[in-house]
Amino acid sequence: MAEIGTDRWVDEVERRRSESGALGRLGQILSRRWLAVFVVVALVYPFVVGGDFGIRVGVNALLLALLALGLNVVVGYAGLLDLGYVAYYGLGAYGYAFLSSDQFGIHAPTLLVVAIVAIVVFLVGALLGQPARRLVGDYLAILTLFFLQAFIELALNLDRLQLPFVDGPLSITGGPNGISGVSPMEILGFRLGQVRDYYFLLLVLVVAVAVGLGNLERSRTGIAWRAIREDTLAAEQMTIPTGALKVIAYATGATIAAVSGTIFAAVQLGVFPQNFTVALLIVVYAALILGGEGSIAGAVLGALIIAMVPELLRTPTGARFLFYGGLFVGSVALLRPWRRLAWVAGGVMAVGVVAKVIVMTLWPAVAAGEGGGLFDRWLIRFDPSAVTLVNVLFVVMIVLVLAAIALRAPWRRDPLIVLAAYTLVLVWENRLVETPSITRQLLFGALLVVLMAVRPYGLLGRRRVEVV
Repeated sequence: MAEIGTDRWVDEVERRRSESGALGRLGQILSRRWLAVFVVVALVYPFVVGGDFGIRVGVNALLLALLALGLNVVVGYAGLLDLGYVAYYGLGAYGYAFLSSDQFGIHAPTLLVVAIVAIVVFLVGALLGQPARRLVGDYLAILTLFFLQAFIELALNLDRLQLPFVDGPLSITGGPNGISGVSPMEILGFRLGQVRDYYFLLLVLVVAVAVGLGNLERSRTGIAWRAIREDTLAAEQMTIPTGALKVIAYATGATIAAVSGTIFAAVQLGVFPQNFTVALLIVVYAALILGGEGSIAGAVLGALIIAMVPELLRTPTGARFLFYGGLFVGSVALLRPWRRLAWVAGGVMAVGVVAKVIVMTLWPAVAAGEGGGLFDRWLIRFDPSAVTLVNVLFVVMIVLVLAAIALRAPWRRDPLIVLAAYTLVLVWENRLVETPSITRQLLFGALLVVLMAVRPYGLLGRRRVEVV
């Protein structure tokens, strides 16, 4: 079925174009069998990593996947901007803490607590989705962002509430100290006491939500959401109840976030206001944009990349493996025909040899000395004191990458690619690999910038066709 609001012939041509190349074919394969591949890999993962730390990383990745799936309903399907999305995550976490801790002396059954939280947050999402009937764009963004900020302020300050007929201040949220001592989940008589238990619970939930959203996407509601995303006015003229469907999208996304929040509170055995800031909102949006808005597989893939890749950057060995592996895969996928790849690789080493001879001859003080391997024959090792020079090279590398992206002709682009690749390796080996805290942020920023330039619809997102 052709997309509503697009020309069928144009849509088919653009689909074939988006599926060409290595990335396109990979996305086509993953879009058909991605869920089975994901389940198999996820089931093997805890037995490979072994320790609790690795499993906790997997838990965080699956939590982010759930959040990305929920945000995909609002942003990817309905095309609405929700900057207060993390507040629903916090409401779910605090709701579970209120009903499963000593904060109010309530220890209700887990399934009952999750059901109550889901229903309440669904109603809250429907209520806060009402302004979406009339507000769009920046106005809607400001309103939803205000909701997030209001939630954070309430969580920080509702620890000294003075009520009539109550002696002394009442602590509801625990203030900056949050609520600790949250009870672990107990489902059907099985007590989830280990991180591994929550990992498999989240895996089941991610699969269930993905299947449910897949069916919803193909339903009349999903088709109507896409029509609203493409052109709200045209959807209204087709008698689609745009206002009600926008509210449903907000409420659905809010419910998924709230259920994720209940599991987060149980895993962490506590909730704190610092867990639900704008920084988390940016991470969720980055996962969805990286994977591709409107794609269920893309939302999950983007979340896994955002959550797990930084952990590989904690050690120089893992960082080098990821960096050079990504550089090789990206080169193979983007440099066609492959003789260009050989030309670029040879050019990088040639430039490196010339640059090293010049630097060692004219400015030997900035070089750390000769290396013994083949790698060090063309790579300059700077003295640790030459930090400013490496920082300047980093800026030069960014300029070269952007210039190479802007150019179309290969005979103009390839020389810039050679210079950019050599400068990138130079900066990586002399600066970034030894500073993981900085490198993680820079790599993700660079990844998003390059991806938006090369594939603006995400790794697995579908190319949007603008009809003018």
